[in-house]
Amino acid sequence: MSLKSEIQGFDISANSAVIVGCGGLGTNAAVHLAGAGIGRLLLIDYDTVEKRNLNRQFFYTENDTGKEKARLLAERLSAYSPESDIKYYSGRFEDAPIRDYDIIIAAVDNIRARSQVNEFSNKNSVPCINGSINGFFGNAYLYLPGITPDLEAAGCLNETGIKNKSPSTTVAIIGALEAQLAIDYFLGNNHNAGKLYIYDNNEIHNLNIRGDLID
Repeated sequence: MSLKSEIQGFDISANSAVIVGCGGLGTNAAVHLAGAGIGRLLLIDYDTVEKRNLNRQFFYTENDTGKEKARLLAERLSAYSPESDIKYYSGRFEDAPIRDYDIIIAAVDNIRARSQVNEFSNKNSVPCINGSINGFFGNAYLYLPGITPDLEAAGCLNETGIKNKSPSTTVAIIGALEAQLAIDYFLGNNHNAGKLYIYDNNEIHNLNIRGDLID
């Protein structure tokens, strides 16, 4: 048993995930899965680092402007969690070499990419997790093919996704929640599947995450 497994009380070293999008949501989801000792990660992103996004993409610096996000994130996560096998693909999701991964995490800012993840999950019976934010609002959803409604039926494809005015705190909350949903799935705790988890800082309570079952 690894030191991480001893400390946290569970072991996900035999599990794997694909993270689509290496921006704010993706970096947060990835660092938590790597920190928990995931066995394999594939990071996918066709974009490069932009200075205007650095407030919520903490693995990058101004010196990284113009460089491939997927490659940089893979390099830095490999140093952070050397026991994890972390690969990257600097390109679009539809062209990525995805094989034999347990789950796909959508951490993207557009409906087209989300739709492609949803279609891939349906076609290949691979579970997926969607995260979406807009300002101080965000949500996360775990889809299990053949068991729960897919992303379209759950209304996840209607979201516009990330906005530039979204603070790093909202991104961190939803990205971490995506990682937690993945860990729950790895451990066989599927009670969260098919529930839309919503964070809304504009509610009366500072933190209001509610799990509403999608009929």
